[in-house]
This record gives sequence, C-alpha cells and structure tokens, in this order.
Amino acid sequence: MQPPASHPGIPLKLSILMPVKDEGVHLPVMLKILAAVIEVPHEILVIYDEPDDSTVPAVRTLQDRYPQVRLIHNRLGCGVANAIRAGVQAAQGAYILIFAVDDTGPVLAINEMLALMDHGCDLVSCTRYARGGRRLGSSSLGGILSRFANRLVRWMTGSSLTDMTTGIKMIRRAALEQIYLEPASVGWSVAFELAIKAQLAGLRVGEVPIISIDRLFGGRSTFALAPWVREYWKWLVWGVPRLRKVMRTQPSVMTMEQQFGEPIRSL
Repeated sequence: MQPPASHPGIPLKLSILMPVKDEGVHLPVMLKILAAVIEVPHEILVIYDEPDDSTVPAVRTLQDRYPQVRLIHNRLGCGVANAIRAGVQAAQGAYILIFAVDDTGPVLAINEMLALMDHGCDLVSCTRYARGGRRLGSSSLGGILSRFANRLVRWMTGSSLTDMTTGIKMIRRAALEQIYLEPASVGWSVAFELAIKAQLAGLRVGEVPIISIDRLFGGRSTFALAPWVREYWKWLVWGVPRLRKVMRTQPSVMTMEQQFGEPIRSL
C-alpha cells in the first residue's frame, strides 16, 4: 500500500529535495523505493537546472503514478546549493530532507530521521562514519577527503557530528530558511557548509547511521578533486575557529540509541 502523499486538507510533514543532473535512470527506482518506505504525508521535489535534463521526461512519465512528485526548475543558478535554495522556496513540508537520487542506502534511515526530528532535533544528519555506518562505492579520493575533513573538524572543534559532509540531511524548514547558503558552493560541499552553520546557529542536531551505496545503478560521479579540496578547505578555515567558540556550550548529538534506548541497527 502506498503511503499518504499530498491530499487537500492534510498538512505535509516532509518535503524531499532531490537536485538532479541527468538522473533519468536512477529516478524511477528511487521513487518506487521511497513510496514503499515513507509513512507520512510528503512531497518529492525533483530540482533540475537545464530544460533538456534527461530527468525531466522521466519524471513526467511517472507523475500519474506518483502524484506527490513535482518538477522544480532551478532558475537561481546552476549547482546543488542553488537547487536547494529553489527547492526550499517551493517546499510545503514542515521538515526538509536533502537527498541524493543516486544513493539508495539512506532511504532506510528516513523514518528514524523523522523520529529524531519529532523528539526535538532541528537537524538530523546521516552518518557513514559512526557505529552502524559504512561508505561503499563512490570515488576513493572523495572518501579520503571526506573522512579527513570530518575527523579534522571534530578534533579541532569538539563537534559531536561524525559526518558533516554527507548530503543526506533533514532540517526544519523554518530553520533552513534562516541559514544563508553560498550559491557558489562546489558540488555537495554545501552539506559541509550547512552542518557548520547549523551548529553555529545553535540548532539541536542528531545522527542516524547509514550504509551509503553511491551510484548503485551506474552513472558518472560529479566528484572533481581540485575544486572539492579548495571548497572543503575554505569551510574548514572559516568554520573551525567559529565552531571552537560555541561547541563547549552545545548539547551532544542525539542518536536513536540515546533517545529511545534502542540499539543502533546496522542497515
């Protein structure tokens, strides 16, 4: 049975933002999985930059089957950060889930993320680097860079988040509307920026472990070493001294185990 989506008179709890670039192969599979998993009224915003993106016709052929899916043309400028900004402007849900269409692992964590949000979190990040989490596939250089950046920030600031660089994050729409994201961010480095700024804003954060399986169905990664290194370094230099000042007064990260007394399950 398909879970509730958007119905007149029923407030939407969740808006899923999926920035895409030629994801016509991945999208039908992802929509089918999401429909089977999500248990709350929701919408799915597929955000594209160019009108000739191959994802657009794929979505149009599926909208009769998935009426909760909307196409959003990002007119703010190319890139993930601008796609997120365009999605937030169009979103109707109380919670925003930033999601990568090519990674199937985080789907299983959505209901746990919702549970932590309902119990007081303002932002819940998936983590590949805490107990129960793993990172599979993707670029090996990208993995090294991501692990290094996360460990360095934790060591230098005392932040409780173990995976600031993952793109899979859920946040209250009202909170996200108050956080300025640089439109020129490179690729998914905007997730690192968001994690830093959310903690600086004093948001209560939580984590859910995932097994990330990048590009399970093939396709080309957007990772490029030099631009991503520069972008990560920029946010390290900007964020570390600021985080060091606030982390001593921040509460620790909330997990399913801490909140509900349940063991963290391995997905």
